[in-house]
Amino acid sequence: MTTTVGILGTIHNPELRERYHCSLSLYKNVITEFKPDLICGEVHPQSWLRYQKDQNDRGYWGEPASEFWDMVFPLCEEQDIPFVPIDWFELDVWNAFDPFNGYSSEERKELEQRDDDWFAEQMDTYRFGEIPFNSKEFDRITKQKYAWLGQINPKSQNFRWVVRNQIMVQRVKNTIEAHPGKRILCIIGADHNYIFQEELMNESIELLYPLR
Repeated sequence: MTTTVGILGTIHNPELRERYHCSLSLYKNVITEFKPDLICGEVHPQSWLRYQKDQNDRGYWGEPASEFWDMVFPLCEEQDIPFVPIDWFELDVWNAFDPFNGYSSEERKELEQRDDDWFAEQMDTYRFGEIPFNSKEFDRITKQKYAWLGQINPKSQNFRWVVRNQIMVQRVKNTIEAHPGKRILCIIGADHNYIFQEELMNESIELLYPLR
């Protein structure tokens, strides 16, 4: 029996979701259409434990993202869908790996402006595909953005992006191995889409992306 894995990339900011036509209702409809047996979500395992003890405990730094609090967690409870937290970061050292560390204040301003420009280019792709920011056009710009960040600060890029995604994907692979033949949905920030697709496409699964 084939294991099916889907990827749904989300936008974390409620205002941006409304502006770019990717509302929580759209995400909910896509999830319902997929009919997952399990959901792997961009949530830190410690935050998930805290949520299970107290549903008003909003984790660290506003993590997990609002789509989990406002829609994914309630949906999992309503439909009895097991949730697997897959995010990774280390709070005590995260800020030490700021990508613009080591640059002068003037250089930082320029780099932050370029980072904003990359984000604007990403947002401009919302018209492509049936789920905004789940498209080859969005993924192409996003991959270029993170290649640029890798040039700006390879050490930061390795810690904040490469290793983080390796761990997140491995947690999905662990879930695949533990639940053969199931329908597993990965709900992640859309920036992660291209890496998840590249890393999972060679697994012995049916990989679905985009979901519409």
